Amino acid sequence: MVRFLRSQNEHDPPIGEIPVPHGPETGHELEDYPSRLSTNYATDYEKQIFSHITHPDDSYTSEGVYWADLPFWKRFSFVGDVNRAESSAEASRVWDMFKNDPLSPVAWYFRNAILPGAGLGLEGYVLFSIGNLKPLFAEVWGTCWGKAPTECDENWVYSVEYLEIIGIMVGQVFVGIIGDWIGRRWGLIQDALVMLLGLCMLTGSWGTTLQGWVIMYAWSLFVYGIGVGGEYPITATSSMENAASSGRMSTRDDRLHRGRKVTMAFLMQGWGQLVNQVVLIVLLIIFNRGHGNPPYSTTAAQYAFRLSFAFPAIGTLWLAYYRTWKMKSASKQLENAKKKANVTGYDVRSMKLVVNNFGGRLWATAGSWFCNDIFFYGNKLFQGQFIKVVTGGEGTVMTGWTWNLVNVVVSLAGYYAASMVIDNKMYGRKTMQQVGFLMCFIMFVVPAFNYEYYTSPAGVHAFQAMYFLSSFFNQFGPNSVTFLVAGEVYPTQIRASAHGFSAMVGKSGALLAAVLYNFIGDQTKFYVVPWFGLAGMLITYIWLPDTTGLDLKEQERRWQYILNDNHDEYHGIAIHPHHLSLWERWTGVGKNYHPDLDMKAKIRDLRREWDEKEAARAASDVESVTPIDDDGDFTDQIQDYFRGVMKDDINPLKKGKAKQSDKTSPSRSDDEASLEDEADSEKIEPAPPTPN
Repeated sequence: MVRFLRSQNEHDPPIGEIPVPHGPETGHELEDYPSRLSTNYATDYEKQIFSHITHPDDSYTSEGVYWADLPFWKRFSFVGDVNRAESSAEASRVWDMFKNDPLSPVAWYFRNAILPGAGLGLEGYVLFSIGNLKPLFAEVWGTCWGKAPTECDENWVYSVEYLEIIGIMVGQVFVGIIGDWIGRRWGLIQDALVMLLGLCMLTGSWGTTLQGWVIMYAWSLFVYGIGVGGEYPITATSSMENAASSGRMSTRDDRLHRGRKVTMAFLMQGWGQLVNQVVLIVLLIIFNRGHGNPPYSTTAAQYAFRLSFAFPAIGTLWLAYYRTWKMKSASKQLENAKKKANVTGYDVRSMKLVVNNFGGRLWATAGSWFCNDIFFYGNKLFQGQFIKVVTGGEGTVMTGWTWNLVNVVVSLAGYYAASMVIDNKMYGRKTMQQVGFLMCFIMFVVPAFNYEYYTSPAGVHAFQAMYFLSSFFNQFGPNSVTFLVAGEVYPTQIRASAHGFSAMVGKSGALLAAVLYNFIGDQTKFYVVPWFGLAGMLITYIWLPDTTGLDLKEQERRWQYILNDNHDEYHGIAIHPHHLSLWERWTGVGKNYHPDLDMKAKIRDLRREWDEKEAARAASDVESVTPIDDDGDFTDQIQDYFRGVMKDDINPLKKGKAKQSDKTSPSRSDDEASLEDEADSEKIEPAPPTPN
């Protein structure tokens, strides 16, 4: 008899329902009570009260279908409707801000783009200055910086650029680890301080001989490079996590505008380059007898390069102050993630799990960044060639700087175009990166096989157009996307380290280009560079997932399942085929995707989160009547549900039976439409159910 009873289908009541002892289920007398299978699916009542969390209207249709599950034209229509509604709402908010205070939109842009990207802006200014100053140094100190130096060791002149890149690589890895170990805030502060030290060294660099000055200059750049390298992982992660800090509104903003927020910070690098070029032009004109034509005096060169480094030192000093006293909560999300994982210090286990579970992603973010930096440095190949043709070989330093200025403006257009399109679900990160690589490949491979024509007066204008197009699509493509995805495809505990590693591998591409270009001819460079575009495109296509429109919180939720060694029980949209790479789909990562099962699992996860908040409130010194920090998600209705109290709504014991045959995505039923009329306002005595 006991064996018979145990063989029956016992079952647990759904969350919020009172467990009632009723013996084994025999199939007839309890047909209105949900069976064990139904506990895996959400009831109609649960669908109603949790829909704003589980099925936000910017990602799901009114029928509960996820946007990526829609047929192409319906998807196109849905995404367009959401984007138009969001654009209209944003325009309305900006207009309201303007009516209240005409300068408030400018203040908003300053807070959300300039401040988060200030470090990258200063980095772009200084590093661009290094390349801009080289032709001026070659004109003034030709015996050291010229093509055939006699007073300086040529290897040390080359080492200026090498040490700069190596310093950046060291900073990317070192600060990435610090950012995950000690915290984002400390990484931000030490970055600013190291850059300040490097700028002071650059401004005061000199020696008793020109050779001594070159050595001092090179090591100063190495020190500055460490600070610059750290800006990549720290700025990307802090900007990203600030976009998804807490609450429903920030989560919606994270889904719709996370890419724009990070790219707006990153594009400050372009503004830094623009400002640097303008400053150098103005300084050279001021100190070179009122014009930019040669000959250039040593006094003009000294003032131009030292003041060009002194100005950003002032801005970096202010940046160190701001990050120390105004960004005290920069590590909040990391601290919460570590607390949830019960980790202090550096999370070595998470690093191992990332390598095991996201190895393909590491290859994608690092490999595509490597290919991009080959192009980023290769872009300068065009400039020198077409300037020679346009000027008849008589170009001056000022001529080169003027064309640089035009190219920076084109690049800025690419940065801004990327920020406007990078969150569009019909284009997004992955497509943008692939198209960018393809266009750069075309812009380099065409002149490679008809080099003489394009570097002649007859073809120079087409050559020049390809130069500007390669600059535009580099920013409106891999340069912006690599910076973003190298952080967002990884979990919080290890995000800065993974970003720093990817950036370091990418910068090794710049180092390869810097060494290689010193030893091969101009046309050979055009033969070599294009194929990295095809390689980057292939790496992106196979190994890079598309996280456009995917909530960071949902990715963190999947990561918790991986941390708990039950990743097979995760069924959410983070493993939707659209958000997985081709490699991940091949290896079966998305096989457990099941939106109906995930809705119930998400409710259980929310219950655990609610229990933790309740426990934290009970353990605090605050009186129990004080509302908990509900993070914007736990409405009064949800809190009553978790407490087992049903007020002004249906009794789930009577009307909440799930339909086992319903295999589609959750949607609003006919019964739910009349919930208001059927509410019986009954109260169930609180009896916390056991979380599933």
